[in-house]
Amino acid sequence: MDIGKLSKELKDAYQEGNVTRRVQEFEDWVDRAAAETDGADGYDHTETVKAYYDLCSGFMVWGWGESLHFAPLTPHESLEDSKVRHQRWMIDKLDLQKGMTVIDVGCGIGGPMRRVVREAGVRVVGININKIQLERARRLNAEAGLDNMIDFEACSFMDMSAIEDETFDRGYAIESTCHAPDKQRAFEEIYRVLKPGALFWGQEMCLTDEYDPNDGRHQSIRRELMRGIALKEVATFGEVNRALEAAGFQVVEGTNRDVQEGPSTPWYQPMESRHGTLGNALRRLPQGRRAFIAGSKLAEVVRLFPKGSAEVVRLLDRTADAYVAGGKSGIFTPLYCFLARKPL
Repeated sequence: MDIGKLSKELKDAYQEGNVTRRVQEFEDWVDRAAAETDGADGYDHTETVKAYYDLCSGFMVWGWGESLHFAPLTPHESLEDSKVRHQRWMIDKLDLQKGMTVIDVGCGIGGPMRRVVREAGVRVVGININKIQLERARRLNAEAGLDNMIDFEACSFMDMSAIEDETFDRGYAIESTCHAPDKQRAFEEIYRVLKPGALFWGQEMCLTDEYDPNDGRHQSIRRELMRGIALKEVATFGEVNRALEAAGFQVVEGTNRDVQEGPSTPWYQPMESRHGTLGNALRRLPQGRRAFIAGSKLAEVVRLFPKGSAEVVRLLDRTADAYVAGGKSGIFTPLYCFLARKPL
C-alpha cells in the first residue's frame, strides 16, 4: 500500500470524528472494564475491539500486509513468505477438500481466506463486526476475482444467530477469539455452526508457562499487551483447551509454534530488528516507527492524514514494544495453534 492509498483508507476510516479523542477513549478501556467488574454497567468489550480495528487497521495493513497475523519464522525467510507457509500448514491441518464450505471467524481484510479459496477450492464465509475491514475485504476479493467464492456476515462471532446450526464443514479463527470477552461462549457459538465431525483450527495469543503472576514485570507486560491489543484477558494454553472442551470440542492437538525444530527466528523479530526486505522491514522497526510518528504529524499539517493519525501510530508503536517485551521475556506467544473436532 502506498501513501496515497493509506491516506484514502485513513480518511474513510476516520469519518466519525475526533481521532485523538477516540484514541484516548480506547486507551481508557481497561479502566472502564474494571469499573464493570466493580459493579458499573455499560461496558461492552466487543465495541472496544471494534474501536481498536476502526482506528488501527489502515496502519496495521501498511506495516504488516493483508494477512494481519503472526507466523513462525525461519532465518532465511521473509515475514510475508512465513505467513504463506503458516497458512498452508493450516490448510493441511484442516484437510480441506474442494467443494467444502468453511467459516473464517474474525476474517479481518481477508488475506488468509483468499489463499484458502485459491489453494483449496472451498467456499468461505467471513465473520467480522468491523464494517471498514469488511468493505476492504470485499474490494480485495473482487480485485482477486474471488468474490463469487466468498460471502460475509457482518456480526460478532459471539452471536452468529443469522447462521443456522451445522452449516460449515470446517472452520478457522486466526488471532480473533483471543479478543472474546468469554472464550468458552465464543467456542460454543462456533461449535453450533459447524457440522458434526467438522475440524476447527485456531491461533491464540497466550501466556506461556514462563509467566509468573507474582512477578511485577510480568504483570506489567501482561497489562500493556491487554491494553494495546484489546484483550479482555490473556489465556494460558490450558485455559484455551479447557474452554474448547467445555464448548463440546475434542482437542486433537495444541502446540506453541514459536518452538520449532531446527533453525528459527523469534516471532517478534520483525518489530525489533531487520527481517525481510529493507523497505517493508523499516516500517516495523523501532526507528522506522518513531520516524513514522513524526512523518504522520507532518502529514496531518498538510492534510494528507486526518488530524490525530499520529496518535494512532504512537499507540501501535507502544503496542509493538509490548509484543517484543512479551516475546523476549518468554511469557507471551501469539502462536498457540490448536486443532479441534466437533464429535460426530
